[in-house]
Amino acid sequence: MRPKLKKVLTIVIPILLSIALVWYSLSKVPLDTLISEAKGADFRWIALSVVCLTISHVSRAYRWLFMLEPLGYKVKFKNSLMAVFATYLINYGIPRSGEIARASILTNYEGVPFEKGFGTIIAERVADMIVMIFIIFITLILQFEFIVQFFSEHFSINTLIIIGIIVLVGLVLLFAFRKSKTGIIGKVRNFINGIIEGALSIFKMEKKWAFIGHTLFIWSMYLLMFYTTTFAFDSLSGIPIAAVLIGFISASFSIAATNGGTGAYPAAVYAAFSIFGIAKNPSFAFGWVLWGSQTLMTIILGGMSLIMLPIYNKNKDS
Repeated sequence: MRPKLKKVLTIVIPILLSIALVWYSLSKVPLDTLISEAKGADFRWIALSVVCLTISHVSRAYRWLFMLEPLGYKVKFKNSLMAVFATYLINYGIPRSGEIARASILTNYEGVPFEKGFGTIIAERVADMIVMIFIIFITLILQFEFIVQFFSEHFSINTLIIIGIIVLVGLVLLFAFRKSKTGIIGKVRNFINGIIEGALSIFKMEKKWAFIGHTLFIWSMYLLMFYTTTFAFDSLSGIPIAAVLIGFISASFSIAATNGGTGAYPAAVYAAFSIFGIAKNPSFAFGWVLWGSQTLMTIILGGMSLIMLPIYNKNKDS
């Protein structure tokens, strides 16, 4: 595939997917119904969830300093914080472009070489991925019986056997070609090796335990943000913790798939909540309200950061 075409597709496909998912959401629940559900929400809980998200971003900005210091760069915390807020806003335009902008901000205002700043961001993402995998693993353990029951009710034994065979064959092929350095197998192998290498590098940091502590705190705030919002809706009172965990995982992946989760976030929440028999109206309303509050916070703080960055750093060379 041509590089230009690939670049265009990486921009266009997420946008088209977001539009399709917005249409899908509104086709399931009319806009006036969503507004009615949202008006009945207790916005004190929603405000608390926004506070949790904001605190997580502050922690992320502070955590970043731990990775930059060993490289010999004493970055101002305010620049780190504004760069983080700007990242999330820019990601609404082109997915993952915020990370490039974040490294560029440090290059412009702190003199950190782009490749070094971007490298630390990649290492951060590796740490975040590990925590996400851990959350999925814990969810599978805690809800093992429920998951087995769900699959047994919705899939035939023959289907499960076929899926098992496919997975087994895939593992055998991966093992057989584990030394391959070319093709898809080679790329998968290199990707996995890169994750392992990045994860191990974290333990070589001088402030590794502070870094790990902040990483766990960041994801705790993410979970708390999602969970506290359920209290805003009377129709979600007594929601199973399993629904919260699976809904959180589903929603998190939706953000990576589209522009900041536009359209995908509420659809992902509905897909997860429907497994537990939760009605579609409160499910979609919950997803839209939570996504909307996150987006509003991101627009305000991200926009302010982009405005304040040049003002704050105007005398950096003096």
